[in-house]
Amino acid sequence: MTVFGELERLIDDLYPYRVALAIGAALAVAALLWVGYRRGLHRPIRRHPRASVAIAALALALIVPLGAYTFSPLWSRSELEEASPLEVAAPPDAAEVPAVVAAGVFAGADEFHFAEGQARLIETGPGRHTVRFEGFSIRNGPDLHVYLSPAADRYDEAGSLALGPLKATDGAFNYEVPAGTDLAAYKSVVVWCRPFAVLFATAPLVPV
Repeated sequence: MTVFGELERLIDDLYPYRVALAIGAALAVAALLWVGYRRGLHRPIRRHPRASVAIAALALALIVPLGAYTFSPLWSRSELEEASPLEVAAPPDAAEVPAVVAAGVFAGADEFHFAEGQARLIETGPGRHTVRFEGFSIRNGPDLHVYLSPAADRYDEAGSLALGPLKATDGAFNYEVPAGTDLAAYKSVVVWCRPFAVLFATAPLVPV
């Protein structure tokens, strides 16, 4: 799957020129069709319509599912609003109340993978913490997951802690951190595309 990651990174580099490239691609396809027609390449299709239809159907059967899995999430959106642990009333006999111990602002990995909002690390009790996304919005992608990373600006496969799939592209929601986690080892919250190995967003955590 790393080849798809390299392809997506190439798309990232070309994204600022998307309008000009789209126009150029359309003109190139039109020119190729015209040249093919002038050279009579349409005649074999007319002579063997069944074989032509079978080949076209097979190509579509392969291309459409792959394209839907790879690119359709880029245009799909979802929204979720979960209550903040800070808004939950603490029991009268509680020794502590929930408090933000670190926070950071999300930034997209590049112009194509935009992201905004805030990540908050909230201590909800002794040894218990929640990562909260607030005012969050991100470009969607296939199979996005949330991690705590030991690096402040990237996903580190060897040392990152998985928190779960991204719940939504927009809104505010929570991720429970496994009890007893040494949070001093983690410097950021990241959103990572697992199948294509592409970073979508990073929020460096700064102690409050």
